[in-house]
Amino acid sequence: MSEERALSISELTGIVKSLLEEALPDILVEGEISNWRPASSGHVYFTLKDSQSSLQAVMFRGRAARLPFAPADGTLVRARGALGVYAARGQYQLVVDSMQKAGQGDILALLEERKRALAAEGLFDADRKPPVPSFPTRVAVVTSPTGAALRDILSVLGRRNAGIRVTVLPAAVQGAEAPAAIVRQIEVANAFGLGDVIIVGRGGGSIEDLLAFSDDSVVRAVAGSRIPVISAVGHEIDWSLCDYAASLRAPTPSAAAELVSESAASVADRVYAASDTLALSMRARIERARLLAESFSSERLGLRLERALQPSRQRFDDALEALIGGAREACAEVGRRLASADALLRAADPMAVLARGFAVVRRHSGGEAVRDASELAPGEPVTITFASGAAVADIVEVKA
Repeated sequence: MSEERALSISELTGIVKSLLEEALPDILVEGEISNWRPASSGHVYFTLKDSQSSLQAVMFRGRAARLPFAPADGTLVRARGALGVYAARGQYQLVVDSMQKAGQGDILALLEERKRALAAEGLFDADRKPPVPSFPTRVAVVTSPTGAALRDILSVLGRRNAGIRVTVLPAAVQGAEAPAAIVRQIEVANAFGLGDVIIVGRGGGSIEDLLAFSDDSVVRAVAGSRIPVISAVGHEIDWSLCDYAASLRAPTPSAAAELVSESAASVADRVYAASDTLALSMRARIERARLLAESFSSERLGLRLERALQPSRQRFDDALEALIGGAREACAEVGRRLASADALLRAADPMAVLARGFAVVRRHSGGEAVRDASELAPGEPVTITFASGAAVADIVEVKA
C-alpha cells in the first residue's frame, strides 16, 4: 500500500491563496481602523475590526496617497479591495484599493453623479473660464468673516503685497443657508465690480462640512462669474465641485492669496532678471552681426574664394598628373613593342644568319636557292653567297 503524499506548507498556502483570491477578488467591508502604521516606503499597514473579529489590511503607496481623508485609529471606514494571502506568514489580509469614511459612500456617489451632469452642461470647460490676471489690484473674498481662512488670506496679502485692496463679502460656508449666501455674494461682486479676481473658499473639514461648495447653485454661480474665480476650499486633499468650475483651484486659502499677490521683491527680481536677459541677448546679437560683417571683408572673401576653388584645383591637378602618367606609360609601351619588333626583325634577317658562318647556295643560271643536295648534278655550276662576298663553283660530287 503506497504511503499518502504530504503537502508542504508552501503548497498548502498556495492552494489557500488561490482559492481565496479567486473566490473574493472584489469585496467591500466595514470596520474600525486599528494600529494604523504608515511605512517609510509609503505603504500603510493596519487592522480593520468590529466587536468580534479583526482583519489585517494593507494599502499600497499609490492608493494611500489618493485617500480623501486622513485615517487614524478609531475611524470607522468602508474599504474596498481583494482578499489575499501573505505566504511568508500564512496569513490572509485585505489588499485595499479605495477607502472612505463610513456613511460617506452615498454622499460621494451623489457628488460624482452631480459632477457628471454639470460637466455635460459644459460648466467645467476650460475655454469658458476667464483667465486670472497676473497683477490684480483688487480682490474680493467670499468666505466666513470669523473663519481661519480669512485670517490666512489677509495675512498673506499683507505680507506679500500690502497695496492690494481687499473686499470681504461675508457668507456662511457650512449648513443649509450657506449655498444661497455664497451665490448671493458672488453675484454682488460681479454686479458692482468689487475685484479683479474673486477668492471663494473656507478651511478644511469633513466631506459633509464642504458640501455647500458642491451645491448646484454655487457651481453655476462660479461658472457664470464674469470675474475669474479661485476656488480655495479646504486643505490639499479636500475637493469640491467649485474646483472644476473655477478659473483656478488653490489647495488652501493661503495658497490662493499667494496666487494673486505677487510680492514686490519677486516682481523686482523678475524685472532685473528680464533686464539681464535682454542685455545678454542684445550683446549676443551685436556680436553675431559683427562676425557676419567681418565675413564680408575683402581678405575673408578672397580666402573663402580660395577655399571654394581648392577642390576644383585639386581635381584638375590630379587629372593632369593622371594624364601625364598615362602618356608616359603609353610611350613606354610603344617603345617596348618597337624594341620587340626590332629584335624579331633582326632575328629573321638572312644576313644575320650568314654572319654566324652559314652560306646560301643558288643555281648559277637561275638564281634559285638550293635546299636539297639531290637537286644538283655533278659539274653543275652554283653561286655561293657568304656574309661578305660570293663565289662561283662547280659541283664535283653529290652525296645523298
